[in-house]
Amino acid sequence: MDFFFVRDSRQRPRFFSAEPLGPLPANFSKTRAVWEKAKKKVTSLDPRTLLQEQAFEHGGRPGQGPLRILHSGRQDDESVRTRLLFFLHRQRTRHIVILAGEAVLVPVTGLAALLPGPNIIFYFLAILMVIQWQALRGIDRIIHRDHELVADPLLAEWEAAAEARDEARFPELLDSLEKVHHLPSPGRLLWK
Repeated sequence: MDFFFVRDSRQRPRFFSAEPLGPLPANFSKTRAVWEKAKKKVTSLDPRTLLQEQAFEHGGRPGQGPLRILHSGRQDDESVRTRLLFFLHRQRTRHIVILAGEAVLVPVTGLAALLPGPNIIFYFLAILMVIQWQALRGIDRIIHRDHELVADPLLAEWEAAAEARDEARFPELLDSLEKVHHLPSPGRLLWK
């Protein structure tokens, strides 16, 4: 599986794979309706974030050989490797802080069970914690794994257009990315 490390239209680094957003990881039978409603709310969040979390989880799965990461090639491999590792360390710290905050909120949302009706807030938070925990584990594994960095000219074109803020070229480049790399809706990942 190929992974992508490229800047989006706002010049923010993004890490993602060609995998479409998959099913969420857990399934509880006892409170299925509440769980499904909370899952629906989570999946309505920003697809960039969810797809990145999923890419972290997929990238951290045990595999043979180095992790293949496509980048723009506008910088040498050592600079890209340094930027990637800095990005991953920053993401790891962010995930730890968010998980700590959510761990503080879980008991409070558990008290909401005393109120009438389903406790969707608790389940929503639980789903987010599961997703972020899996992404955090993946980030840790990606950091310690070997990386095969591959320069891609199409990603270089994208980054040049994004840097120049040439939004007229965005649709054409996104279509090309979708066809060449089989990315599902690259516009959701890189633009807007």
